Amino acid sequence: MSQVLEGIRVLDFGRFIAGPFCAAMLADFGADVIRVDKLGGSEDRFVTPITDGGEGAYFLQVNRNKRSIALDIDSTEGREVVRRLVQTADVVVVNMPPMTLKKLGLDYDTLSSMDPTIIMVAASAFGELGSDSHRVGFDGVAQAMSGAVYLSGTEEQPAKSMVPFVDFSTALACAMGAFAALLERKSSGRGQKVDASLLRTALNVASGCLIEEHALKLGRRATGNRSQIAAPSDIFLVTDGWIIVQAIGQPLFKRWTKLVGRPDMLDDPRFTNDILRGKNGEEISGVMSSWCATRTTAEAMAALESAKIPAGPVFSPAQALKDEAMQARGLFRMMDYPGLQEPIPVIASPANLSRTPPQIRVRAPVLGEHTEQILAEVGYNREAIAGLRAGGII
Repeated sequence: MSQVLEGIRVLDFGRFIAGPFCAAMLADFGADVIRVDKLGGSEDRFVTPITDGGEGAYFLQVNRNKRSIALDIDSTEGREVVRRLVQTADVVVVNMPPMTLKKLGLDYDTLSSMDPTIIMVAASAFGELGSDSHRVGFDGVAQAMSGAVYLSGTEEQPAKSMVPFVDFSTALACAMGAFAALLERKSSGRGQKVDASLLRTALNVASGCLIEEHALKLGRRATGNRSQIAAPSDIFLVTDGWIIVQAIGQPLFKRWTKLVGRPDMLDDPRFTNDILRGKNGEEISGVMSSWCATRTTAEAMAALESAKIPAGPVFSPAQALKDEAMQARGLFRMMDYPGLQEPIPVIASPANLSRTPPQIRVRAPVLGEHTEQILAEVGYNREAIAGLRAGGII
């Protein structure tokens, strides 16, 4: 099957999620992605370890379809390897602070001097502009600084999301930028830099809250899972678990009042529109809580689906994996990995194409699995490779 990015080579110097997942999505669409690992393994390889060798769960997800070279890029010989690799590459993905990139010779000016057609995708915590560009940061820092954490949880205890949605969203933005730069290069013949940051992504995700605050100065405070801009929009306890219900807009609210047997609420001036319903959402959530209290998840979901009200069960990770409907969507690719007792589910690429779909072809690489193969491709013979190995460069 034809692949959208067939013939495109990507060097992945990314770490943790934003950079590596961007590169993984390019690989899903056919790019040849080479992950440049540290000797001994880069730190992101070992976060949330699940294999005998210590490889982590996120690492296996965001490094599928790649090859690995283990290389000391601080050494003179290692930088020569990088130079040769750059000369064969179309895209270089990094997520390190600008000063670190400059020190390693991976800044855009240095890369473009080697090859003016190169596209650099740089994801960092705070971006290349501003006095804080040198700072490091993770997903949770961006969540907190965007206002999202403040509005989550309760007034007594702000709460961040335990899944790194800012990291993954930044990776999506980086991949979009890489595709755009590759498309533009076809007409200009020139490369360029794609710059993305966790903070910029987090601010985009929180943009509605920020714009509303600027315009109306409401000073909203956290209300747990209950929405402040519509109701019922909350998480509710049923007899065997929890469900989420989200009725936004007058048609959905009207159907909801019929479902719970409270048509009188349509004429209540406190519930005339979404904003008023959000303001008085505690009472509406109370009505919905009473309705849910005597029903199982299956019973509540059947009634809500019949009324065409958006709702879903609150799954644990184990329940999400076992859900028959989820399985039927074909979103899990079961893959073996050295040191695993059984195959693990690698999640499909978030976007699909009807004629040239992304494909998960191979598992994430073990450390340095393709070092000799990659070096041979850029002109190193057996003796030279042996010398690099003896010198501790690979």
